[in-house]
Amino acid sequence: MSETFRNPFIYADVPDPAVIRVGDTYYMTSTTMYFTPGCPVMKSKDLVNWEIVNYVYDTLSDNDHMVMRNGKHDYGKGSWASSLRYHNGTFYVSFVAYNTGKTYVFQTEDIENGPWRKHEIEGIYHDMSLLFDDDGRVYMVYGAGAIKLIELTADATAIKPGGLNKIIIEHADITGGKSLAEGAHLYKIDGKYYIFIIAWPRTGTGRRIEICYRADSIDGEYQGKIVLDDDLGFRNAGVAQGGIVDTPDGKWYAMLFQDHGSVGRIPVLVPVCWQDGWPIFGIDGKVPIEMPYPTKPYPTAALVVSDDFNGDKLPLQWQWNHNPDNTGWCLNSRRGWLRLTTTHIAQNLVEARNTLTQRTYGPVCSGSVLLDTSQMKNGDYAGLAALAEHYGFVGVKMEDGCKHVVMAKAPGTTEVETVPLSQDTVQLKIDFNFTDAIDEANFYYSLCGTVWHRIGDTLKMRYTLAHFTGYRFALFNYTTKTPGGYADFDWFKLG
Repeated sequence: MSETFRNPFIYADVPDPAVIRVGDTYYMTSTTMYFTPGCPVMKSKDLVNWEIVNYVYDTLSDNDHMVMRNGKHDYGKGSWASSLRYHNGTFYVSFVAYNTGKTYVFQTEDIENGPWRKHEIEGIYHDMSLLFDDDGRVYMVYGAGAIKLIELTADATAIKPGGLNKIIIEHADITGGKSLAEGAHLYKIDGKYYIFIIAWPRTGTGRRIEICYRADSIDGEYQGKIVLDDDLGFRNAGVAQGGIVDTPDGKWYAMLFQDHGSVGRIPVLVPVCWQDGWPIFGIDGKVPIEMPYPTKPYPTAALVVSDDFNGDKLPLQWQWNHNPDNTGWCLNSRRGWLRLTTTHIAQNLVEARNTLTQRTYGPVCSGSVLLDTSQMKNGDYAGLAALAEHYGFVGVKMEDGCKHVVMAKAPGTTEVETVPLSQDTVQLKIDFNFTDAIDEANFYYSLCGTVWHRIGDTLKMRYTLAHFTGYRFALFNYTTKTPGGYADFDWFKLG
């Protein structure tokens, strides 16, 4: 295995990374918004190769938004940027959820297996970061534009009555840019307090930058410096937002991310050195495209995998679009197949429950499924999708007792092309191209598994804030008429 790696080291949607080291093992949490289970916990031995080992929660709430009930949804919301900490044998993960209006603090002694204890704090503490200070006091910094400090109880589960509560940085963007300077990560290193912030200045290139603030006391006078202003040569998209972590042998790295078109927000690893008590990011101010591994390379399971559905449970790489209805899916009704049964009426893909997803990845990727349509009902649509706000899919629709292979896309279910289908099984495939932000997907079907037919048109993929996530592979079955029909998926294959 090569002793070097290339940035971006994960070419997939893993935004808002929060990283810690415990002994020789690194853990990372990331935003997954409305997908469940949520807030994935990833593990690495080398800071480059990561595998999913757990999730912080199965479902955060069963309110209308997260269940897609009464016309509501959680797109663009759910759990936002998390803070990950380890203190006195306990792991802490905190984040906000805008539709509930709450901030959550989860705790466990076993981050890879749980169980997790959930605590709720009323109110939104945007992009918060926890700090356990040397004197036993616990703080949280948060906010956008102005960065604020609030003190928590010693167990970090509630706001401390009468504790510190003040603005510590009036205008977080020292360049005089937009007020949306946010994403705070708070640390205490060698007696000094450091806060890392992402900002999007009005002047200069306009790309987002990483700023570091430093003070001698937690609520003291903070001085700020720009520590990174680089885009890896990609469309003026600045590499920023995240924190820092050290290796057992004393090297330092920043784990940041970059907006990278429709594939999503992708992690970038940046070497860090120290000079006069300030962190210096990159090499001559730039993020290296190729660099040595921080430690000996340690390969892990991939973040996106093929699946033959032969197991008793789904691999951790899968997530549901919103909370699943567990009465509408199973792996044991037909051994070796995933069965998706319609449980409610939906007019289009983004209203459908029990849509099963995995990340896509760049620069190119492809996924296919084998679908059995024999038990579909009139009004049903089942298949494989490129899921985002501007989605597209290739699937089978049942109408007036007849089946058609269909390529459709948003808005609604805009059918681009349909082809009559006279057999029960069909293979479906989507090819994704994220190279240099080409951001295109093409759709195919096969009646025999060897000859593929392109169907419909090319989907021009777009990353939008309405969903706030990169495109995903999605296996779906929904009905526009009568619940109860089901579709069986024999496998999902990459490549």
